[in-house]
Amino acid sequence: MQGVDLHTHSNISDGTLSPELLVHAALEKGIHTLALTDHDSMDGLILAENIAKNHPIQIISGVEISSQWSRPSTNKSYGVHIVALNMQNPEPLQRLLEQQKKIRAERSKQICDLLIPLIQMDIYPDVIAQVDGEADRVTRTHIAKSLVAKGVVSRPQQAFDKYIKEGKKAYVKFDGLGLEETIKVIHESKGYAVLAHPTRYDLSATNVRYLIELFAQHGGDAIELPPAIEPLSTRQMVDRMIEQFNLKVSVGSDFHGDNMPWIKLGSIPKVKEGQVGIWESFV
Repeated sequence: MQGVDLHTHSNISDGTLSPELLVHAALEKGIHTLALTDHDSMDGLILAENIAKNHPIQIISGVEISSQWSRPSTNKSYGVHIVALNMQNPEPLQRLLEQQKKIRAERSKQICDLLIPLIQMDIYPDVIAQVDGEADRVTRTHIAKSLVAKGVVSRPQQAFDKYIKEGKKAYVKFDGLGLEETIKVIHESKGYAVLAHPTRYDLSATNVRYLIELFAQHGGDAIELPPAIEPLSTRQMVDRMIEQFNLKVSVGSDFHGDNMPWIKLGSIPKVKEGQVGIWESFV
């Protein structure tokens, strides 16, 4: 299982390495099975595959999809990320991603417009410059980096905490596809649906359990195991849910390069005895 990393980002979304450099970095780490899972985009896949052709590494097609779910009892919707892996018929998913890209581009402009009265400047041109003018690649990380560059905040996390995370004045919800529909499109594309980092959505333990149950009910395939830095009790809770709903597991670092330097490529949690890796199902 060592040598597998099924959750990574390139500069096609909010990572700092190009897809080509990401593959080279993975090779240096001894990774033999790598999924590039940029946010709502598979545009880096061909670049990664071309570099990998002459090296001992398998590139798994992947993408991290911005989705949402809700609890009828609270009538509130929550954002969630679903990693799609190993698509054998990617056309249905590509159609969805074109819609997601439009939402992403519109959202980035909305956030920057909301920031203008708060910071007395328009940072949208600086944000767009980070992604070579391609607005559908913008993430909130790019906006946070521009706020740092302009001296509005001293570090990216301050930008989230003060302006752009949920509940703040410049927050704009990503109005993506619902959880059930997202899983359905992934399966239509003959891929596997993985619930990404289930304990990182600022949810209560009750809501994490509900989310995993809902994911299983809608036919989701695997749960991404929490990183080793999380409390043992958190991992035990996730392990119990995986066993209860007979789900497979996935492992990924969620590597972003210098944007999250504390996360190391190939740094993945251990798989518990009896758990089945989703990578064992790959074609």
